[in-house]
Amino acid sequence: MVDWIIWIILGILAGFVAGKLFSGHGHGLIVNLVLGVAGSILGGWLFSLLGGHAQGGFMSFLVAVGGAVVILFIFKLLRGK
Repeated sequence: MVDWIIWIILGILAGFVAGKLFSGHGHGLIVNLVLGVAGSILGGWLFSLLGGHAQGGFMSFLVAVGGAVVILFIFKLLRGK
C-alpha cells in the first residue's frame, strides 16, 4: 500500500517537473499524475530500448520526467501549437 502512495507522489512530481521544463508551468494535480505515470511507462520503455535499466531511486525519477517531456512534445506536435 505504501509503495502505491510513493509511486503516485513520484508520478505527480514527475508530471509537474516535466510541465515546468517543457512549458514553464504545471498542468494541475490530475494531469500531472497521469503525465507522470504515462511518462514513467514511456520513459522506461525507451530507456530499455537504449540498453539502460533504471530500477528505483533518482534515475527512475529522471526517466519518468524524460518520458513525460516526450509525451508533452508529441501532444504539442499533434495540437499544432
